[in-house]
Amino acid sequence: MLSLEKGSFMDIQTEKLRLIEWLAGLNDTKILNEFITLKKRNEVDWWDGISEEERTEIEEGLAQADRGEVVPHKEAMEKYKKWL
Repeated sequence: MLSLEKGSFMDIQTEKLRLIEWLAGLNDTKILNEFITLKKRNEVDWWDGISEEERTEIEEGLAQADRGEVVPHKEAMEKYKKWL
């Protein structure tokens, strides 16, 4: 079994390409499903990657929008164009 922990960048890239080639030719749905499960297990939802303060700000913005407290895009762009 290959250990990539101490491998060089090129070794890692080579092994990834070999894995892609192998996976592209794979027809075993059981193994494909295992890869899909592995991928999903390692994905991080962006919501979990932001701070509590950022979540609170987003939730407040959504609540404001639900209440109709919005500014038209054109108006916002005009107001903030000097910073864009």
